Amino acid sequence: MKEFYLKIERHFEKMVVFATKILGNSITFILACILVLFWWVSTLLESNNLHQNIGDFIFGTTFLSLFIIQKSFNRYTALFHLKINELISSHDKANNSVMNTYEKTEKEIEELSKEYIENEERNNEILNHVMEEINIDNQI
Repeated sequence: MKEFYLKIERHFEKMVVFATKILGNSITFILACILVLFWWVSTLLESNNLHQNIGDFIFGTTFLSLFIIQKSFNRYTALFHLKINELISSHDKANNSVMNTYEKTEKEIEELSKEYIENEERNNEILNHVMEEINIDNQI
């Protein structure tokens, strides 16, 4: 059952990546803009209700904003990953398993996070032990 869930989860994550690429594409925005303009013109010709026309304008603008925000988010994410990958690759002791995390599944990211939490806890224990030894040495 767990394997089935993981398989479905991987397919869903691939679909999400595909959808974000499509929604952030400039051609998709142009097609949506044409669709909204056509919708606005057709509703303006059919209806004389000012309230409905204002609502349609707000709804269409909000719809187009989705594509703009997604494009902006895709660009920001790509730049962020590029900077992080550069920092990781420039450090000799860095763990390269965190490179290109945007290609990893949510489960793999959670496992990497758990590793770092465990490492932090281990480092804190070592630091506390060293601090205790320093305090004992200072008391003597």
